[in-house]
Amino acid sequence: MDCLKKLTGKLALLMTLCVPSAEAANQEIRALFRPDPAQPNRNVFINKTPNSGYCAIYPAECAANQTFSIQVPIRFNSTRPIVPGSGGVGVKAPANWRQLTVTNRDTQETETVEIRITGMGSNYLLSDTAANLVGVTDILEGHQKLWTDSGWVYAAPPCLYSGVGSYAPSSYRFFWKTPVQAACTKLPAYTIPSMAFESVDFAYELRTPNPLGMSSGLYTGSMVYSVGPGGDFDMGPMMAPEDSLLSLDFVLDVQHTLKVDLPPGGNKVTLEPEGGWQSWIESGRKPTRIYRDQLFYISASSRFRVMLQCGPGGSSCTLWGRSKFALVDTRLSLPDGIEDNNGPVRDLWLQNGVWYGPFQPRFYADRKAGKLRFEVYKGSIDVVVQPGNNDTFSGDITVIWDSEV
Repeated sequence: MDCLKKLTGKLALLMTLCVPSAEAANQEIRALFRPDPAQPNRNVFINKTPNSGYCAIYPAECAANQTFSIQVPIRFNSTRPIVPGSGGVGVKAPANWRQLTVTNRDTQETETVEIRITGMGSNYLLSDTAANLVGVTDILEGHQKLWTDSGWVYAAPPCLYSGVGSYAPSSYRFFWKTPVQAACTKLPAYTIPSMAFESVDFAYELRTPNPLGMSSGLYTGSMVYSVGPGGDFDMGPMMAPEDSLLSLDFVLDVQHTLKVDLPPGGNKVTLEPEGGWQSWIESGRKPTRIYRDQLFYISASSRFRVMLQCGPGGSSCTLWGRSKFALVDTRLSLPDGIEDNNGPVRDLWLQNGVWYGPFQPRFYADRKAGKLRFEVYKGSIDVVVQPGNNDTFSGDITVIWDSEV
């Protein structure tokens, strides 16, 4: 209870006004995205919430419908005897799509998740055996005759048959599919002094964002449903829940991959004219290009950016000889399926100290080949290939790959 206390006058009259507080049940729903090299085009979250209730008992039924189920310990109790002609009991579920916002705990980025409830059920408990209530001896016959339309295995419209049901002398476990958001009501054929639904089972379906466009980390958010007569989860006007709210607490775990590998020896790059140095040595003919294409292999499932670093100076990097220097340009080509805002990335000139990107995979790139081209600036070729000059030019060039975009 939440109580409001008010102290008035010199007589210290204490007035206490108490109103019932809303009790809430909580259930975590967790899903994971981790790129799968065996299925690079499968960009979906995988449910990581253990099935309980209906889908735990009948997993094949849920697998066929690509749904998952949760059992929450919300009990409904009848508020008066359930008699013929006084109304009925049943289920109504929030079957329409609803949206909620999930937020990355580290970056505060937000995404939208959608959920709908596709099935609902429970185990009803009677104050006496069904056979005694209707005056028969057979247990199943008692449950069938207790209601006007042959028991609970057959769903009341507009709910749909789920294919399963189980019973005991004074209880019946059922589950119905809920294609629309409407009451599915069973009418009693005999008086039931009291009854209860011992818990709530529900199946749900999720629509999640494309994880390739999300940053790594945990995204969290909650969807709160009302429970009870007239609420989102409703089992009829005569059935009162012990909790009036149900909070579904979502955790979407995004675990991206960004890995760049060089082939053996790929960290040492030798620049040469096309066809090698032999032509210049033998003929003295100056080469028109001095370069090397260096392959790399990238695995990426989310956007990233790239920066070239080679010390202070201009936009190009420098190779130093004994007394001279030459400028080198670096260009980046990414595998098909990884693009920037202009489309495929081909021979993108990387300038020293500048970030480029973001680059976005359209699907998980698993060890796909890209290329870095290192080429002596045309104006520096005369410096490198002066006749009679025997020199070695060298320098360090670093390419930084950053997934924290």
